[in-house]
Amino acid sequence: MNARTYEIRTFGCQMNVHDSERLAGQLEGAGYVRSEADGKPDLIVFNTCAVRENADNKLYGTLGSIRPLKKANPDLQIAVGGCLAQKDRGEIVKRAPWVDVVFGTHNIGSLPTLLERSRHNAEAQVEILESLETFPSTLPARRESAYAGWVSISVGCNNTCTFCIVPALRGKERDRRPGDVLAEVEALVAEGVLEVTLLGQNVNSYGVEFGDRLAFGKLLRACGTVEGLERVRFTSPHPAAFTEDVIDAMAETPNVCHQLHMPLQSGSDRLLKEMKRSYRSAKYLGILDRVREAMPDAAITTDIIVGFPGETEEDFQATLDIVRQARFSNAYTFQYSKRPGTPAAEMDGQLPKEVVQERFERLIALQDEMAWLENKNLVGHKVELLVASNEGRKDAATHRMSGRARDGRLVHFAPEGAVVDRSVRPGDIVETVVTYGAPHHLVADGELISHRRTRAGDNVEAGLRPKTNGVGLGLPSFGAPAVQPVTTSGCAL
Repeated sequence: MNARTYEIRTFGCQMNVHDSERLAGQLEGAGYVRSEADGKPDLIVFNTCAVRENADNKLYGTLGSIRPLKKANPDLQIAVGGCLAQKDRGEIVKRAPWVDVVFGTHNIGSLPTLLERSRHNAEAQVEILESLETFPSTLPARRESAYAGWVSISVGCNNTCTFCIVPALRGKERDRRPGDVLAEVEALVAEGVLEVTLLGQNVNSYGVEFGDRLAFGKLLRACGTVEGLERVRFTSPHPAAFTEDVIDAMAETPNVCHQLHMPLQSGSDRLLKEMKRSYRSAKYLGILDRVREAMPDAAITTDIIVGFPGETEEDFQATLDIVRQARFSNAYTFQYSKRPGTPAAEMDGQLPKEVVQERFERLIALQDEMAWLENKNLVGHKVELLVASNEGRKDAATHRMSGRARDGRLVHFAPEGAVVDRSVRPGDIVETVVTYGAPHHLVADGELISHRRTRAGDNVEAGLRPKTNGVGLGLPSFGAPAVQPVTTSGCAL
């Protein structure tokens, strides 16, 4: 009997992407194999988002589009998990009765059992837990990348932002012990991973559960002691919880990248109060000043919401003023949309779509202008790139490949000038010089200064990805890529 095949389709933030790696690890542990890109899987899993605009419509529209597949193949199983599943619960099966399994954010470890139960009982299974029973990182994972990995240090959120539904869906913050985090990092590095990104809804409030408000800075420094770990990133910190020791740890730990993604949401102090963001614009800008004083080369990115209820032109101008002062290298901009179950959805002053759209376009135009100015200033600078496999271009006209600089900027470069070897691969490290700055990327068309082949590049060439079995459950082992191409979008937190 052939093994059952699976496909995972992911929507949402980095946390969802990482959850999908855990889902893939469990499925393969239960005997499933990844479906080929052009194949017909026996199982389709949707890992959903409830934050972005029209998330509900997108899911139910997609479920409707695959209903003919279910009719043609009754043995096909369809599972829906993630934030929207946590919110809609049994409503999903009512609206799409061809769905076989619905599971929530707190029980992703139940998927293989629920699938088997659904087949045995010939009926849909819905299981939504109200709180986390098992930290997701104790579950096996099939990693997307051979050279970069997500490492979750906390889940959930203790804030009460009026526009955000995440605390209701992910629960209160739960922190992993530092030793468990470092064990996962070390296991990834042992298999060739060069870069890790520490994940949390409010990553810099890490330690609140075990009573150490300086735990995050200590964790960054501890990552600096892991031999072979070349880059450490983290996302996303909350301005209200940002402390000086984190800035010091970033500046003094060589493998911590000089990159900071810190959500602003609005430049209006009045709206920040309405959003319950617990900081004001002066504090936000003060953090940026101290970061740049310690790390002049730091690249800073942010999230901004346009059209929050009651936003006036004066409020919006305050946001534009911050964008001018902050000099963000990139901003993830969102048009406010009602999310059922959030206080903001019931607020007076909901703005017309055309007003929000017009402001949104002005914000994007200004941010592009500021980012372009910042990127132009980098022309002539040397950059070290971790060559990427899934976010750039290598075409017949330019022969360019893509990589991420240490500050997180995307750089398109020409690989022909490699000093050591002309065969540049994803996962390798190259050095080059920026020749052009565009609003959203840099170009380096000159000869490469250096090219270092890495173990990660060897693994990419061999088609291998790290498979971690969870802290305390054994060391990583390698296998084929697991998760189908992912559709991601930022989560405005």
